[in-house]
Amino acid sequence: MNVPSFFKKIATWMRGLSFRTGLLVGAACIACYILSFAQMLLPLSLTTKGVLWTVFFGMAKALQYSALLILGKEGVRRMRRFFAR
Repeated sequence: MNVPSFFKKIATWMRGLSFRTGLLVGAACIACYILSFAQMLLPLSLTTKGVLWTVFFGMAKALQYSALLILGKEGVRRMRRFFAR
């Protein structure tokens, strides 16, 4: 199995997950974004703050794209309709 087919299998599996799972992954994404910037208020060294920001911001980005992959086009449309009300 080569690498591109491995990623295609993972993407296909993620698209099969439910809408609710996509929303939960999106909520975890928001939590990581908040943590990535809120940790700047802690009395830590600049190096530690930089490492924590990189870790949390990277996790937030990975979760963001995973949520979009899980939700798909129709899931994003459902979310927009919900928040438009």
